[in-house]
Amino acid sequence: MRPEDGTSVSPRLKLTALRLWQGWIKPVAVMVLIVGSFRSAVADWNDVPTGSMKPTILEGDRIVVNKLAYDLKVPFTRVRLARWDEPQRGDIVVLYSPEDGKRLVKRVIGVPGDRIAMVRDRLVVNGATVEYEPLDAASVPGLGGRAVGRVLAVEELGRHGHAVMITPTVPAPRSFGEIHVPPGHYFVMGDNRDESADSRFFGFVSRDAIVGRATAVAASVDPSHHYRPRWQRFCRALR
Repeated sequence: MRPEDGTSVSPRLKLTALRLWQGWIKPVAVMVLIVGSFRSAVADWNDVPTGSMKPTILEGDRIVVNKLAYDLKVPFTRVRLARWDEPQRGDIVVLYSPEDGKRLVKRVIGVPGDRIAMVRDRLVVNGATVEYEPLDAASVPGLGGRAVGRVLAVEELGRHGHAVMITPTVPAPRSFGEIHVPPGHYFVMGDNRDESADSRFFGFVSRDAIVGRATAVAASVDPSHHYRPRWQRFCRALR
């Protein structure tokens, strides 16, 4: 019977299919599965298209995401197998937006049980006003003209001080009354305080929506200059 009749396949065609599977399809499939599982459960990278985390993270940065920072999940799912830590105040995390499910990069401002407020661009955490120190824009590699018309400062929140930026000419929510972070949830904000859609707009973020902690800038290109590499930002730790 001929193969096109649909009742049998020639031995030569079977042999060709077997060789194709063993010599190319199977190795590629195994490699894709291994790499996919690694990126899903261990470590990943994110290309940053927006400036909501300036001056810490710039448009065009590729950041490393440690997915084992807080827990271990089953690859390709949100099912948690083990937990050994929780996001801390000041951590930069990758999360799924509670508004539309998109992946975002933000900084943890409030952890469960915290009382958070903001008064004229200054955070108040559990009744204590956070300390700020002026920051020279020239100390931030690659920021360049993006600092024009902006005010930079070092915010002493969490384990390490970090850079934040405000834009006085942009209408933004610079103050809000005290809110209580509920159990199992976090309050997050962008370091570019006046140009960030964050918990001030979409509310608290559940623990299960947090993917991992951003730890470093692996590589960086400048979209406004024909994607020229920003060598000074390569392999730069985030804080």
